[in-house]
Amino acid sequence: MTNRATIIMATLGYRRVSTTDQHLDRQDLQDCERIFEEKLSGAGGYERPALNDLLSYARDGDTVLVWSIDRLARDLRDLQDIVSQLNEKGVTVQFLTERLTFDPQGNDALAKLQLQMMGAFAEFERNIIKKRQLEGIEKAKERGVYANHGRKPTIDRDKVKRLREDGLSTYKIAAQMGISRMSVHRILNG
Repeated sequence: MTNRATIIMATLGYRRVSTTDQHLDRQDLQDCERIFEEKLSGAGGYERPALNDLLSYARDGDTVLVWSIDRLARDLRDLQDIVSQLNEKGVTVQFLTERLTFDPQGNDALAKLQLQMMGAFAEFERNIIKKRQLEGIEKAKERGVYANHGRKPTIDRDKVKRLREDGLSTYKIAAQMGISRMSVHRILNG
């Protein structure tokens, strides 16, 4: 018979970004024995190998650290399901940005309410972003500047940098290049 006090439990981490050109390093998960990470959209629910590995690997008494709720799940149902699966295994889940902890005992009614509210807000925000993106695509099609070739268009990074050196604002660069301000910021700060 093993004395539970002598068993060392692990602190595990889960990090995810939506695309391969994004970086995981802003999701700082210090002091984790093992970090599960992937670069792909969370919209597919459980079609994420690292998440599935984490769900299989986590054991009773472990703690899983996640930078923020939106890194673990993209909608409320998936969020609740993933946290429940881990809690049922005796695993505590901590979201660092939101400062929320969900332990297996599940005796914190306020934490449960916050999880549901924050998950609902994250899902709502994602839906708004998706709607705006579709509206932008429609407007671009109307102007005749949208072509879906199945891959991301190549941006002339050097031209963006030259325009900035010429004193143009990020707004003007984005308008002139026909790209988003976020793309301009990524190029200038990358």
